[in-house]
Amino acid sequence: MRHWTEDLEDDDADEPLVRPYTITGGRTTAGRDDLTLITLITARTAPGTDTAAGRSALQPEHRTILRLCARRPVAVAEIAAGLDLPVSVTKILIGDLIDAGRVRARPPLAFAHNGTLPDMTILEAVRDGLRGL
Repeated sequence: MRHWTEDLEDDDADEPLVRPYTITGGRTTAGRDDLTLITLITARTAPGTDTAAGRSALQPEHRTILRLCARRPVAVAEIAAGLDLPVSVTKILIGDLIDAGRVRARPPLAFAHNGTLPDMTILEAVRDGLRGL
């Protein structure tokens, strides 16, 4: 996925056109500590949020996050890669959408339930997959 600033031409620029702290409104840390790299983000349809006024209030990065999460849950790390932004900036943007009720976050499912050990077939499949790389 291309970053929205790629269409703007500035041949003399050695760094990105929009700095991350500009995108986040000067915030440098996420207000939430429950977002990890593997937290799954899902877009939700809330009444009144699909109006033109609601869309125009969002930044381009917010709209991209909503598009990425519209069809299936997506991990925070995948969203950061899709936006071509640092994970810390992505977490701030996702936090904005959670606060606005536009997305919901779900921690990844744990392998071990009720204190039992994880299924060995899953661990073996991961091991075999890593060896195949």
